[in-house]
Amino acid sequence: MTLVFEGVSKVVNGQTHIYKTDLTLQNGTMNVLLGQTSSGKTSLMRLMAGLDVPNTGRVFWNGKDVTGMRVQDRKVAMVYQQFINYPSMSVYDNIASPLRLMGKTKAEIDAAVHKAADLMQLGPMLQRKPLELSGGQQQRCALARALVKDAGLVLLDEPLANLDYKLREELRAEIPKIFEEAGSIFVYATTEPEEALLLGGNTATLWEGRVTQFGLTPQVYRKPVNAVTARVFSDPPMNFVQMVASGGRMDFGNGVTAANAGLPNGQYLAGFRPNHLALEPQSKASLEFTARLSVTEITGSETFVHLEHMGARWVGLIHGVRNLALGQDIKVYLDPAHIYIFAQDGQLVAAAPYAEAA
Repeated sequence: MTLVFEGVSKVVNGQTHIYKTDLTLQNGTMNVLLGQTSSGKTSLMRLMAGLDVPNTGRVFWNGKDVTGMRVQDRKVAMVYQQFINYPSMSVYDNIASPLRLMGKTKAEIDAAVHKAADLMQLGPMLQRKPLELSGGQQQRCALARALVKDAGLVLLDEPLANLDYKLREELRAEIPKIFEEAGSIFVYATTEPEEALLLGGNTATLWEGRVTQFGLTPQVYRKPVNAVTARVFSDPPMNFVQMVASGGRMDFGNGVTAANAGLPNGQYLAGFRPNHLALEPQSKASLEFTARLSVTEITGSETFVHLEHMGARWVGLIHGVRNLALGQDIKVYLDPAHIYIFAQDGQLVAAAPYAEAA
């Protein structure tokens, strides 16, 4: 089974929600849509499901053109951030409801419900009503109902966003295992790069209605094709600084230079992730920058430092709790091995050397 977009776009009231997109999703794969709020994730899912009809392009399912086919006529299951259960029905009946609509026998329904409930750890709760469950259990019920439909396409729109941290961590680990044997195409929307990395599979990064890159999740993370993708696939977003390559040196301004790694002479954009900034040199080659500290955020074992450098805003993720005076100029250090080089138009020129082996 494959889902194929050919030049698909969506415009609503003159505003482009999805620009022309080509995308192919294969059978049995987990596909993450990663992007900020309003980047186009839900709009893309609605086009996949058939809830919306594209303004241009065509949608193919297993080679069949389904562009105008209603969602009711497609084998699609959807789970939203605001999970939906029928409050007057038991957990058993909630999970069984799509099977009854499909005309399954009582024995088939019973077997499927118990299998899904066991996977979701809901076995002892089948006779309860949804309002008697915790938030995590209610979401598991909604996921179980999607699972029993045996749909070819399962769409999960930020399904864990409303759960507490512990439940999110548990379900993030379980979801790939739960759906591993189903053989369907799974599409999972999230705003969190960490969640995309944990889920694995493939990732499509979205920015203002455009798919900026699609591929194996580790590859998209390690080798973003452009600065926009690098910014999307980093939390906090990747930091940038202007750089000039001339002769044998790379000049980052204010006297900060490093050996040129074979770049042609010209102006570039250097990018690095927040966790690669440090308050102490990490190697003899570390670059030393002076930046003004504007905000600190202590998360427990780590500290986010918000900096201003030559008109640019940086964020560093520093290990440990640091007592730093706001408004002061501090020294921060960066190993050149962790720098990505982008052309002025944002396209990747050179990935950080560590990315090749990561």
